[in-house]
Parts: sequence; structure tokens; C-alpha cells
Amino acid sequence: MDLLSVIDFFFTCLHGVIFKMASPAKKVKTNCVSSDGAVNMDKEQQQLIEQLDELQQEIDKLNESASEEILKVEQKYNKMRQPHYSKRSEFIVKIPNFWVTSFINHPHVSALLNEEDEEALQFLTNVEVQDFEDIKSGYKISFHFKTNPYFEDAVIYKEFHLNNEGEPSSTSSGIKWKSGKDLTKKSNGTTSSEENTPDESFFSWFTDNSDATSDELGEVIKDDIWPNPLQYYLASEMEDDDEDGDMAEEEDIDEEDEEECDDE
Repeated sequence: MDLLSVIDFFFTCLHGVIFKMASPAKKVKTNCVSSDGAVNMDKEQQQLIEQLDELQQEIDKLNESASEEILKVEQKYNKMRQPHYSKRSEFIVKIPNFWVTSFINHPHVSALLNEEDEEALQFLTNVEVQDFEDIKSGYKISFHFKTNPYFEDAVIYKEFHLNNEGEPSSTSSGIKWKSGKDLTKKSNGTTSSEENTPDESFFSWFTDNSDATSDELGEVIKDDIWPNPLQYYLASEMEDDDEDGDMAEEEDIDEEDEEECDDE
């Protein structure tokens, strides 16, 4: 794991801790409950509860301050990562089918791809994830394509927004399909001919802004694939190496068993 991956992992974990700490405190359970549901407390208990409440408010203030500090640090490191991401993109562009291979090797994304999607994604040259200047407000995912027989666009994108109330929404560029090549229409109302092949096109994601709260694909690309796409590009080779290693180990065990039999 490289330094940037370690930093990403650290902040992801730290975020989870802070948000859990900042969540509203659960109601205190007590056995002193009357038949009508009212809690019976003596004066000393009431004072303790009030003191606990004041202390919890102070803790919540600290958690909120910590969250703000973490966001400042993330913004700082986002700027520091940009030159590395740009250099990485320069390398990736020179590797044929890098992104489509990474998607196919990813267990979540591969389940959303049908054969025609994979063919269209052969023309994908680059993927970019950009946090907005105020990282609390959202991010943008862009797919860059070379000239292809499916659509006119050189770039298609989807943006995810979070308002002040924490409500998510999304917008997208849309796709200018070439005549007879709209994969989202081809998939509608059809039945998959192969088991485990999705009926809906992967590209439907770019036009579906109905429910941003359940958009797992955006989160997978941003938080899992984008930080280290190389691990998924190499995933199939690593699996092959593991299989070769397992086979060699099994052969060694078989040879040892045969030697033991000969000795007997």
C-alpha cells in the first residue's frame, strides 16, 4: 500500500469515528419507570442527569470542531494529491483498456456490465473524480472517451451534491447517442441471454438522477476504485498467480505423499 492509500485509509477511518461520536446520544435507559411510562427519579439522579447532559453538549462541540479540522486537513491533502493524480492519468492513458479492465475486475462494477457495455468502455481513456472546493458539498465523476461508434461526447459526467440539510441529489451531462447505438434503449424491456448478465445498461447510470441516496456506484468509483485503480487492473493477474501457487503447492504435497508411500 502506497503513502497516498495509507492517508486515504486513515482519513476514511477517522471520519467514521468522528461522525459516530457526533451522532445524537441515545436516551438513557432506566428501570425506574412507572406504569404510565414516566421515569421516576430522585433529586440526586436528576442532578446527575443534568450534569451528564451538560457534559455531553461539551463533547458534541468538540466532535463538531474535530470534524471541521478533519475537513480542513482533507482539503489540504486533496490539493497535494492533484499533481500525482495528473501524472497517474498520463501513465494510464498509455495503457490499453486500463479502465475497462479495472471495472471488469471489480466485483461490484462487473455485475453491472453487459457485453455491449464492455465493448463501449473499450473506448474509455480516463476517469476523473473531483471533489468540489467545499468538499462537504459533493463531487464530480467524469469519463473521458476517444472517438467511438456509440456516442458523440468526448466526456460524460455525473455530479453528486449535498445541501446544507445533508440531503443528496445528482445531476449528469446526458449522452448524445449515435443513431441506433443507444445502449440504454436497447436494454429496456429485453431479457438477458446469459446468466448473471444485467438487463439494464451501465450507461443508464449517467441519466438516472432519481435517487442519489441509493447510488452505490458513485461511492464505489469515488471511494474504492479511484484511490487505487491499479489494484483492480492487476486483480486477474494476481488471481492467476495465486491459482498457480496453489496448484504448485498441491503438486508438492502429492509428491511428498508418493515419497512416503514408497518408503513404506
